[in-house]
Amino acid sequence: MIRNLNKKMFHIIMIIVIIFSILFISGILILRYQVEGELNMPFKITKISIVESVEGMAVEGATEKWNLTVNQNNDIYIYIEKNSSYGKTEIIKQVEINNLIINKQNQKGQTKIYKPVVDEKRMFINKQENEITNIVYTGELESNIKEQKISNQGGIVAFRYGINNLSQYISNDDEQIDHSQLLKLTNITNEDLKTKLSFDIIIQLTSGKKYQSTIQLDIPTDEIIEKGTTGTEITNLDDIIFKRIEN
Repeated sequence: MIRNLNKKMFHIIMIIVIIFSILFISGILILRYQVEGELNMPFKITKISIVESVEGMAVEGATEKWNLTVNQNNDIYIYIEKNSSYGKTEIIKQVEINNLIINKQNQKGQTKIYKPVVDEKRMFINKQENEITNIVYTGELESNIKEQKISNQGGIVAFRYGINNLSQYISNDDEQIDHSQLLKLTNITNEDLKTKLSFDIIIQLTSGKKYQSTIQLDIPTDEIIEKGTTGTEITNLDDIIFKRIEN
């Protein structure tokens, strides 16, 4: 009887050990996924390009020779490419950017997010009809940023973060105005522009899979005050972690 009892106790202990081992391994895997996310995405972000610029908008009805409202623009391009090591064929249904959060240190100026425009030569125009809170690029055979289309095998999605009405430049003396120097001429500093911009990007596939990541960007670079126009390419994207939110 004692022998049977010891045998039964041994089996109970082994079952408990196995259950705890399974829970421990599951916990490790869950923790690893939270830290590392999807390790083999069908599509991946390979680069983020930020084009920073300054523009002066003429004030309607002004009597001065030059009366310009100064804006500072940040055009953000996100490059999405097919992952050649994924091993299966997937098709992009859409790419959505939402949950845009603008954390600007200085309250000077008005912050806006803009979509690309179709019927103009320029990619972005700071007008009310172009303001957005989120943007969706649909998967098509070919990319067209202005029409908010991305190739279903990878392409570029873009939007603008603009700081409007930063300052005003008024002059009756200057023959010509160098718009690239308007921030400097109106005593705008880098602290007046500094922003932490964050947003979610969701890649949805026709197979039903959906992946999401949060991206954070520090804007602008230190050179915008002096140069007026500058470009930054971000290729170190280790902090961009995608997690599957469907299927």
